[in-house]
Amino acid sequence: MEPASGAGDAAEALDRPLPEGVRRRVVGFVSDAFGGLTLADLPAQLRQYARFTPTRRAKFAGNAMASALESDPVFRGRIGEKLKEAQPELAGALESGVPPAAADPLDVAAAAYVLRPPGWVKLVAAAGEEVERADAERAGEETQRELERLRAELAGLREQQKTGGEQLRQELDAAKKEAESLQRKLRSALNDVKRGEAALRKATGEIEAVRAEAAGQVAAAESEARRLKSRLGEAEAALEASRRATREGRSVEDMRVRLLLDTVLESAQGLRRELALPPVSVRPAETVDAVEPGRMTPKDIAARALSETDPALLDQLLALPQAHLVVDGYNVTKTGYPTMPLEKQRLRLLGGLSMLAAQTGAEMTCVFDGAELAAPVLLAPPRGVRVLFSKPGVTADELIRQLVRAEPPGRPVVVVSTDREVADGVAKSGARPVASAMLLKRLSRIS
Repeated sequence: MEPASGAGDAAEALDRPLPEGVRRRVVGFVSDAFGGLTLADLPAQLRQYARFTPTRRAKFAGNAMASALESDPVFRGRIGEKLKEAQPELAGALESGVPPAAADPLDVAAAAYVLRPPGWVKLVAAAGEEVERADAERAGEETQRELERLRAELAGLREQQKTGGEQLRQELDAAKKEAESLQRKLRSALNDVKRGEAALRKATGEIEAVRAEAAGQVAAAESEARRLKSRLGEAEAALEASRRATREGRSVEDMRVRLLLDTVLESAQGLRRELALPPVSVRPAETVDAVEPGRMTPKDIAARALSETDPALLDQLLALPQAHLVVDGYNVTKTGYPTMPLEKQRLRLLGGLSMLAAQTGAEMTCVFDGAELAAPVLLAPPRGVRVLFSKPGVTADELIRQLVRAEPPGRPVVVVSTDREVADGVAKSGARPVASAMLLKRLSRIS
């Protein structure tokens, strides 16, 4: 029959909340017992608190521990074993049904809640009543102390009221004397204001006189300005007449120079007739030794011609005076090494261009599409290579065409890109397009 009684006690405990003091002791027992349990021994909802210190565990996981202790009998049994190891005397007394009289009622109730011996519900309820009785006694003592304090404060206020009446009469007399003094000062201030108003009227009259005098001076100044403006117009007319006379004199000098030049030309023609110099029949270009058309075989021409992807052709172009190499960066890298990340593609290409610039001495500009960037690039441009990224809304192809249009006519500009639209566009502007494969072959020779 005892199991049935225990089941009834458990049902009664479930319907009645634990007293707050007992609950805090229970949470403290569970928090201290955590250190002796493995992670597998803990319920799933408590495993995240296994590494917490006991204080932090009791603070942040109190509700979770109390809930697990109530709903998980296996976990409650493990906590009970740890409690028996920590407080064997208290646990033994509870199991024998005779709790120690000198023990703290909260400890007895908390241990009974965890171990669940026969009659544990009564122990928990008795602890709650003991705590409530102690709280009531403390509240009564505090109320008595507060009542005594208020009585003392009331007596002090009455004493202050007796002395405050006399003080108020003294302050009233002092206030009357001060009001009389303020009235005298007010009458003196009103007299000062009247004198100030008289001085203000006098100053206003003086200001009006000064304004009239200033208006006369302004009128005189305006008259003088009109006179000076008239003289300035006369001076400008005289200057224009002087310039006209200077231009007429220069025209006479130009006529004399032209007459002298015609005289020199006619003298040269007369000297040519007198020396009987024959007309020029041989031009300087005809004295240069070269192979004339028809004397070179097709085999010789094929031996000297270069393929469109031969790196030697790129070397010949970069050897031209003031050559400028413009590289479509991602077009080259995605042709040569497309599987590498974009950052490594840029570094590999720029490293090769830096060595090529050191070998050839040509100006080099590498253009990358700014739309490919997820964030600003922190890049130190290598020696001899200018690195540009297109602005938002502008493609790298358009930036390359702008670079080509910015160059003066006649300068050799070489653009490296496999994009046919880019090649055709720069060719119309006078640049020489070459394939990306040619540059990749040339760079492979360097590495």
